[in-house]
Amino acid sequence: MWVSSFQHPNRLLFVCSKSLPSRLGSQFACYHVTASLWHSKDRSSFKPEGKRARRESDGGQDLERSVQSTAEGKRARRESDGRQDRERSVQSKAEGKRARRESDGRQDRERSVQSKAWKNEIPILQRPDQRRRDDRRVSPELRKLCLEDFHPDRERPLRQKTALDSKSEDCEVVFGISPCLLALTQGRRKAKKLFVKDGEAFHRESVIKVCEEAHKRGVQVHRVSRKDLDKMSAGRVHQGVCLQASPLSYLTETRDSAPRGKPSTPPLWLVLEKIQDPMNLGAILRSAYFLGVDRVVSSLHHSCPLSPVVSKASSGVMEVMELYGCDNLEETLRSKATQGWEVVGTVGAEAEQSQVSVTKCSDFQMTRPTLLLMGGEGEGLSKELLSLCQTLLTIPAGRDLFPGVESLNVSVAAGILLHTLLFSRSSSR
Repeated sequence: MWVSSFQHPNRLLFVCSKSLPSRLGSQFACYHVTASLWHSKDRSSFKPEGKRARRESDGGQDLERSVQSTAEGKRARRESDGRQDRERSVQSKAEGKRARRESDGRQDRERSVQSKAWKNEIPILQRPDQRRRDDRRVSPELRKLCLEDFHPDRERPLRQKTALDSKSEDCEVVFGISPCLLALTQGRRKAKKLFVKDGEAFHRESVIKVCEEAHKRGVQVHRVSRKDLDKMSAGRVHQGVCLQASPLSYLTETRDSAPRGKPSTPPLWLVLEKIQDPMNLGAILRSAYFLGVDRVVSSLHHSCPLSPVVSKASSGVMEVMELYGCDNLEETLRSKATQGWEVVGTVGAEAEQSQVSVTKCSDFQMTRPTLLLMGGEGEGLSKELLSLCQTLLTIPAGRDLFPGVESLNVSVAAGILLHTLLFSRSSSR
């Protein structure tokens, strides 16, 4: 056996030869070793640490891939959850819109039914559960009213014209709690229908009282919307109640005109000439009633009528107090003067000089039956009535006045003068 070597730039070759029997021939084995394994400086790469480093490197790559896959999974889950949340949000919004549309649809149907019922005079029915809740808040009288006037089985004849078509029936609409209540209780008007605002206003104590009075007198009660009441009252403050009734007018002087005051006190009548503002007239009536005036007389020409506006401004006093109209105030004043009545006129502080002296109202003493005259807005008493006055009263100002504001509103002046005269009457007893 022999060995031979051959050098190569990168390899070292060994050739071994072994003699074998001749019948088998000679065989050669050739082995080669790379130079990196032969030289001592490259033997470190042949150590086990290289494999371990490769394994650790492979393990680090696996860990990084695992972390990366985990992060991608979390990101995918977050995106999936976000899509689900958006879908749920969209679904909830859609359901909310659907619920609001259904609620608006119910309200529109209820308003439509209510409007049709009001136009055709059909009673508006409540749901059973709503009636049970409302019954706890109303009086027995109103509960009976609801059962009788708003019974679902009760049939009423349908009419083609609306409930407010009152021109042919010579009716007007009184509005406000006090005017409607006093119009019902005093019986001076012929009440026909009571309209009440549907909703919470129907359960107020003051409104319930008006409904009970209407029920006692057989007046139909209808629930209507606020818009309908605004139309009835021409946009004025109706407080949720309107009453369709016959109008009021001035009374004529047909009774005995003798003084109607108490025997121990002289009577006081308030005479109004050409009061055209219904708000002023209502305020005057309220003060006169409160302070105890025995009678109010007004000129019929160039004076405002006794309208629902006057009744509301007087807080219903117009429904209680008797108001007399006179075609000729001059004749009435002359007649009263011959009977011993004192005719007292009113003027401003800067009134023109006249034959009758002007006295401060605080210095006047009422000792006999008296007629107190109040003139209209702006012009005051006419010259014809001033010529019949035995005394002229004025309200002194408490300061120097600028031009244009040297007088008082007629309703305010009436309240001050009436209080002064009636106080002097009581103190003279």
